Amino acid sequence: MRQQICDALRGEIISGQISSNQPVREQILAKRFGVSRNSVRDALLQLSQEGVLIYSPNCGVRVSSPPRKEDSRLYATLRREIEEHCLEMSLDSWTEEDDRNLDRLQGTLKVACEQQDLKTITETDLAMHRYWVRKSSKELEAVWLSITVRMLIAYSQLDDYMQCCLEHAAIVEAIAHRDLRAAKKAIKQNIRSK
Repeated sequence: MRQQICDALRGEIISGQISSNQPVREQILAKRFGVSRNSVRDALLQLSQEGVLIYSPNCGVRVSSPPRKEDSRLYATLRREIEEHCLEMSLDSWTEEDDRNLDRLQGTLKVACEQQDLKTITETDLAMHRYWVRKSSKELEAVWLSITVRMLIAYSQLDDYMQCCLEHAAIVEAIAHRDLRAAKKAIKQNIRSK
């Protein structure tokens, strides 16, 4: 249940359904999800560790804000470096099942882009990139997630949904052909600071 709460809140925050700096209340979430406050507290702790939420003593938990413009370039560079490294480390062990999983995610992303469903777009975008990071390294996944989630908090400013879809399709195609150079180029095209 903790993971379901995390996924739901993360998606709502990244898609802008819950605003930056908005307070997050345990009691309200416990009622919404039909769980104990302890379950909600565990989820809020995980999201705080990811950087989605910020805990302040005597102030409670609130939604994180997008990175400052002067920090965005650094976040994008770090994220790209981690993703490229993880893809390079995992591509030799990539399987047809991995290809099918990425194709399925790409299909979900395409439909979401056509419908301009920002919540599903952000969740699927995160899941696609996380796939090859997680395949390579759980340790790097934690670092990558804290960087990526902060970047995606500004995702609601996405201008061209189908461009997002095409950029991800290029990554998936390059991976399917086991073309690391093309995959890295496509990742660079997709991950840029705003």
